[in-house]
Order: sequence, then structure tokens, then C-alpha cells
Amino acid sequence: MPNILVIDDDFEACETMISLISRLSYHADKAHTLSAGLLLAQNTEYDLVFLDVFLPDGNGLDILPELMAIPNPPEVIILTGKGNPDGAELAIKGGVWDYLLKPTSVKDITLSLNRALKYRQEKVGHNHQPDIPLEGVMGVSREIQASLKLANKAASADCNVLITGETGTGKELFASVIHKNSRRAQENFTVIDCTALTESLVESTLFGHVKGSFTGAQLDKKGLVKTADGGTLFLDEVGEMPLSIQKVFLRVLQERQFRPIGSTTEQTSNFRLIAATNRDLDQMAEEGLFRRDLLFRIKTMRIHLPPLHQRAEDITELCIFKTKQLCQEFGLEPKNIGDDFIDTLKLYSWPGNVRELFNILERSVIDAGNENTLYAVHLPRSLRIEVAKKQIARYDGSQETADKLEEPTHLALNIGQQIFEDIFDRPLPQLKEFKNAAEKTYLSELLRQCDGNMQKIMEISGLSRSHFYSLLKKYNISQQDTHKKV
Repeated sequence: MPNILVIDDDFEACETMISLISRLSYHADKAHTLSAGLLLAQNTEYDLVFLDVFLPDGNGLDILPELMAIPNPPEVIILTGKGNPDGAELAIKGGVWDYLLKPTSVKDITLSLNRALKYRQEKVGHNHQPDIPLEGVMGVSREIQASLKLANKAASADCNVLITGETGTGKELFASVIHKNSRRAQENFTVIDCTALTESLVESTLFGHVKGSFTGAQLDKKGLVKTADGGTLFLDEVGEMPLSIQKVFLRVLQERQFRPIGSTTEQTSNFRLIAATNRDLDQMAEEGLFRRDLLFRIKTMRIHLPPLHQRAEDITELCIFKTKQLCQEFGLEPKNIGDDFIDTLKLYSWPGNVRELFNILERSVIDAGNENTLYAVHLPRSLRIEVAKKQIARYDGSQETADKLEEPTHLALNIGQQIFEDIFDRPLPQLKEFKNAAEKTYLSELLRQCDGNMQKIMEISGLSRSHFYSLLKKYNISQQDTHKKV
């Protein structure tokens, strides 16, 4: 018997749904808050969840990742009285089966419910492909696991795939993993760097040429499209492909046929296409910078790779893997990784994502040399300074403080330079001790630069007069230094 959960804070609507489900001879449970509903879903195996959006303790869409992370997750139908297009888009992207607005007829609810259960029965009844080998793709976070599940599906199919994500998130690695676990694994994985394509060389690069077709063509040359015959053609940074080249490639993608330069006959290439980009191709299509017909062709299946700062729980596993690899490469004894090393990395913003992490790990391993353990002191000073500033701002609870600390020209950077440099040349103290030292230095320099002018001190520091005096007392800084000008 199917097991269904209704999460809705409207008691009357909830009871109506329970009654409807019972008449269909299905079992039903109910919850009136997100927390209670999520707890039930995580501890009971449900086939289907009816989920309201606006609940007393939050937005129902916010728990979709937790629901999808459940082993054998339930199908989800959103049933809300306050729907909107953006909410519907977020819900569908989050993996829901359907999005219904109240009041909805019993017929429509029943139809959606039965379709979802039929789909689930068929899905569960199939023998799923085993998970593909990670081969460098790793992580336990639900974000990267969701991407890996899609990669599994892509590997078992032969459709076109578009991989999106910031620079350094591992798009080419994912494309390679999909290829290696597909039925084309024994054939070529051919990479085309779209940023390097020029209009003068594109046809020769993609389609090849025959001997004598132009000056310098002394031999026949096979193009990259033909090289990928039977295998996978990977278009890296497809968003950088010029419009004129997009038109040329569209025909090849549609027909799988092309003509080398100087040839009078068409050739064919049975390739599987995987494309990747760090740009928003939908927005580019709206602006006329990317052909919409080409976009429809390449995004049959889309896989988004999350930035590293959204999957910080994966940093430990990535560090262990890469450090072991680097030590073997450099002929070093295996290294331990200190807690402070990992803690510091988890607080960094990672604009360069996994690629930047691996580069920093290589630098740290080299810096550590024959030492047995990697500590935070082995990390680049610029990274440690950024993390230290964020910790201080977070401790203060002031976003304004955080913003000011990010400004290179701000007074805090100048007066804090010495304390940051000194503190990173020895083992890190406790955060409270570090904060106190930085705060005392700031106050002393504030007094000196403002020459005791209280109005100026208040304006620069953002402190109230009473708070300022309490800090002077806390750090035993003489009040006579203010000169009491106001």
C-alpha cells in the first residue's frame, strides 16, 4: 500500500487531503510544520509527499534538497494557495513531480497523485545502473551527489549533455567520467576549446582538409569532428563560440555530416556531444549572443556543478585525495592534515573552486617539504588573512565591519598589517585572543590618527561613545590619550 505524507498548516485542508487519500485506499500521515514533516519523511519511507509552500516555520521549497537527499526519496507534489511563477520554477528545478494551486479539484489532485505513484512504481521496479566510478569526482555533500546522480543517468544514455558551473568546478572531469562510463568508452574523447576557435581556422580545425586545398596543405588532415567518430565530442566553454561558428556547427550537430576543405564529398561522424560553459546561455540567447536553436540541441540534459563554497563539507575528502597524490608525485612521505588546516580552508571563499584548492594544496605540500603534517601556517598568507578578517567580522556580528575589512585602502588594513603578519609567523592563538589583540591595536591607532577628536572617532569607528569608553577600559588604554577635544 502506498504511503503518503501531507505537510500543510491549514488543518481543514490537511484533513480533506487525508480523507481523500484514505478513500483511495492509501495510507496517509500529516504534519503541520516543516520541521515535523521533515522528521517524519526522514524516519518513514513515503512514496509521495504533498507539500505546502508557506508554513509557520519556513518555506516548503527550502526542504526540497533534504527530501531529495533521502535514500529512495519520495515524489513531491507542491499544493499551495499562494503560488507564483518563480516558486514554480524553483520547485520544478528542485525535483518536484507537480505544482498545484489551491483550490484544486479532487479530480486534478487524484490524477496527479496516481500519475506520480505509477511513475514511482515503474521507477522502483527497474534495475538501476550501478553508480559510476568517481575517478577523481568525490564528495558527500548533497549538492555534488545530485550532480553525480545526473551523471549516472547521462552515462547510461546517449543524449546531448550541457554541463554548467563556475570556472574550476570540474566540468571537463565530469564530461570525461560520463564518457568513460558510457557505451562509447573505448572510442575517443575529443576536446574542442571553443575559446581558441577562430573564423579563419575553424573549418580546418573541425572538419579537416585534403591535400592541396590551400597553401600549406601538404597532406590530408582529419578534423576534430571526424576524430570523435564513435566517441564523444566535448565542446569546452561553448558560450565563447562566435555566432558565425555556431551556425556552421549547428548543421553538423543536426545532420552529423560535414565536408572537409577542398573535398567534394560529405563525410559522417557518429559522435556523442557534451558541452560545458560557465556562462548563462539562456540569458545570452535572450540577448542574441547565442543561437537559441543550437542551445535547444545541446541541452537535452543539463548537469549543474555547485561551486566549492556551497559544498564545504567535501573539502576534507578532496584534501586527503589530492595531498596523497601530490606526496606520491613529489616522492614525499605521506602527510597528515591538521584540523586548523581544514578549518581555515572551509572558511575561504574559493573563487577558483576545486582547481584553486588543488593549486593551493600543491603549494602547501611544497612549503611543508619533509614535515609530517600540514598546518594552516603552510597555507598562502593572503588566504589566511582573508579568513582571519572574516572571523573577526563574524565574531563582531557586523556586516559593516566585514565590508570595511575587505577594502584594501581602509585604515584597518594598514594598522592591522603588522599584527596579521606577526600572528601568522607562529601557531595561531585562540580566536578570542586574536580578536582582542586586533581590537586593542585598532583602538590605539584610532586614538592616534584622530588625535583624540571624539566626533571623528565616532564617525570612523561606528561606535557609540559609551561603547568606545567601555572598550578603552577593557584594554586598559589611557583615556588621557583622547585629549578630550569634544
